[in-house]
Amino acid sequence: MVDCINKFLIKNGKVEKCAEFNNDFIYSGINVYEVIRVVNGVPLFFEKHIKRMEKSMKLIDMKLPYSYETCKGYVKELIELNGKLDGNIKIVINADKPKKDFIMFYINHAYPTESDYKEGVRTILYHGERDNPNAKIVNDDFREKINEKINDKQVYEAILVDKNGKVTEGSKSNIFFIKEDCVITSPISEVLPGITRDEILEICLENKINVKEEGYKYEELMNLDGAFISGTSPSVLPIKYIDENLLKSTQNGIIKIIMDKYREKVKDYINYWV
Repeated sequence: MVDCINKFLIKNGKVEKCAEFNNDFIYSGINVYEVIRVVNGVPLFFEKHIKRMEKSMKLIDMKLPYSYETCKGYVKELIELNGKLDGNIKIVINADKPKKDFIMFYINHAYPTESDYKEGVRTILYHGERDNPNAKIVNDDFREKINEKINDKQVYEAILVDKNGKVTEGSKSNIFFIKEDCVITSPISEVLPGITRDEILEICLENKINVKEEGYKYEELMNLDGAFISGTSPSVLPIKYIDENLLKSTQNGIIKIIMDKYREKVKDYINYWV
């Protein structure tokens, strides 16, 4: 279950106390959501999150009830009200309800440690796929099953494998592989269009790093020269293990370039935000 933390949330443009929040609605019906990381009081890549939310709504023939500028005003107010300069904010809308409640609130987060970024993290394979990979819609049953596996194996993430034996994405992230001088990731049609994923593809283009958007057989993962996770909380995070298999390198040169350039993008965005 998702808990609203800190003092205040914003519901349909009005300020309410988190202590009075009932999150049952998130787990009933169809609910579209976004999770946005706040750094130094700035919601990273906010406009891209709102555009993705609009696309998720469109995929189920619905429309976001608020404009970008209105959403931006609400998130600024939420940050100021709570005096919380760092953390994760969740935005949820009841997509299938007559009254489409639009709520944003802070949630608990767990960011990787410096050691994780340096040494890489453990992951496992999970054979399963989302019903609609392009839409960020709450699916509590799917999430609960994967979380049980993650907790049981004490790993950072579960890498999803589809019915054709191809790796698609992480349970809460996108996945990238390095093979020689090339970055490989699943086609956008088969995964959630991650905001960090999009930034990474821009970095590769700007730095003339070869990219292939194609499926990769899970049986061939041990032939890789490196792999990493991307997402709101992990940013760009190297993978050390897939199941019990140790990857060749967590300090691959291409991964290091992408990590460094992503940090620069975050700094530039923070300086740009007004």
